[in-house]
Amino acid sequence: MTVTHGDKVVREFSGQAAGFADPRLNAAFTRHLDRLVRFMEPELDPEDVVLEVAAGTALVSRAVARRVRHATALDLTPAILAEGKREADRAGLTNLTFTHGDAADLPYVDRSFTLVLTRFSLHQVAAPEAVVREMVRVSRPGAALFVADLVRPEGVAGDADRIERLRDPSHGRALTTAEVADLVTAAGAEVKRRDEFTFTRPLRPWLELSRTPDDAAAQIREELEAELAGGPATGMRPSLVDGELHFTHSYLHLHAIVD
Repeated sequence: MTVTHGDKVVREFSGQAAGFADPRLNAAFTRHLDRLVRFMEPELDPEDVVLEVAAGTALVSRAVARRVRHATALDLTPAILAEGKREADRAGLTNLTFTHGDAADLPYVDRSFTLVLTRFSLHQVAAPEAVVREMVRVSRPGAALFVADLVRPEGVAGDADRIERLRDPSHGRALTTAEVADLVTAAGAEVKRRDEFTFTRPLRPWLELSRTPDDAAAQIREELEAELAGGPATGMRPSLVDGELHFTHSYLHLHAIVD
């Protein structure tokens, strides 16, 4: 039986679901959440009807739910949605709906939402252009659209995507900032603001969150250590921080307005 990219995503993230609730492992998701909410803040309105696409545990929706009329978190992985629903229930959020669905084929009519966002998804999906196109389709004219994602920095040697796929086979391809902006523009939205930054993070919890097999984890570690010793570039920009192996990710927050 053919295994689709969606099957890989569901398999990998079903295994990672418990880790999203573990503060030792999910710091990469929670660390810059406040930064994203501040970036979104000028567009948040008490009457907003929000859709978070490929939402995972709905970290962003949960963070803004009390400031909008209603939020919907859609994701392909039931186990991840269930984890988010548990957290929303614990927080007493009553205006947040969790929906199982495909980001590239959203189950909503045109012009349904006033604010649409996705975080850490475009590098993961098989067809990022389809996801962005669907996000714009379900947005009302004048709606805010936000993309927050891992991006590939210009001018960095090495194939970081290969390392990412060793760690998590459901990883697709990290886009550049220019590629993300082009997708948004081509889908029918006007880019207004960007926030770009880097994060140097420890290797060990990153591998633990994805439950990377020991042999693949060892290969990743060896390649990063070899680069530090003068070997081939991996694209991961490794470093030692207090004797522990780290690497560097680049991130983008992008805000656009739908035509």
